[in-house]
Amino acid sequence: MTDNADQITNAVHAALAHALASAPPGEEVEVLVTMLHRAAVELNKSARTHAAATKGQPEWGQWAGLQNTTRSLVLQASTCRDLVHKLPRET
Repeated sequence: MTDNADQITNAVHAALAHALASAPPGEEVEVLVTMLHRAAVELNKSARTHAAATKGQPEWGQWAGLQNTTRSLVLQASTCRDLVHKLPRET
């Protein structure tokens, strides 16, 4: 990994650890599913933007493929979120 990739990975790990540590007791799963869904949505938006910007260029197919894959990821993350919301709450 490059230094920049290491920095990004470390920052993401730190953000996740902070979010989990800040979660009320018993709400860790809610935090995780919220982060998963938000990350999926943001990745899809970015892929869609890049696909639109590269239409007609050689790399367009890769961006379009990522956009298609992340669309499915958003749907799966939404399903996870819906299922988590149906789980009984710890008291």
